[in-house]
Amino acid sequence: MQVPGKPVKPGACADTLRGPKVLDTGVHEREMMRNLARKFEQQLTAVQMASMDELTLLTNLHGFLVLAQLWLDACLELGKPVSLLLFDLDYFNQINELYGRSEGDDALKTFADVLRIAFRESDVVGRVGGDEFAVLLTGSAAVEAAGIRARLEEMLDERNSTVHRCYDIRFSINQIEFDAETHKTVAGLMADIEHARHQGAMRF
Repeated sequence: MQVPGKPVKPGACADTLRGPKVLDTGVHEREMMRNLARKFEQQLTAVQMASMDELTLLTNLHGFLVLAQLWLDACLELGKPVSLLLFDLDYFNQINELYGRSEGDDALKTFADVLRIAFRESDVVGRVGGDEFAVLLTGSAAVEAAGIRARLEEMLDERNSTVHRCYDIRFSINQIEFDAETHKTVAGLMADIEHARHQGAMRF
């Protein structure tokens, strides 16, 4: 406080006013940054949850399309080929009807675990439908579906023998290689392989 008749040092009032404001501004900015960081973290968690299939913990259709497109763009930039595999479980409805929904869920989780283990980290694996799974193979063309089937069936047989199920988990595979002129995007690739699947083509 300024006292009448008392000498005032040059700049004293300015320092008195400036000091607390600078301090308050710093505290305010740090608090604002913390709030923003919390919001970003919440948004990121929300995006991750929205992109994940809760049952299998693989990416869902939305997450698969987004992540697969990122990898596809990277492969195109590097001049690397890309292939897509589409799996669907055989007799899945019968498993649900005969053994119950929980047993069907267990079959889905088992198959998802096998896919997660069987493919590389650079491959994108997702559950894209009720009993449908997709794998985008990065840097791979002319995939040998018979070899993939044999490997997956061997892994499933090990799981089946351990759990002693009343049924075997079996699956079908459709495959297609990405063509930039024909498919344009991952969504286009998915549409093409879905059409081929319903036509009974490229099925193994």
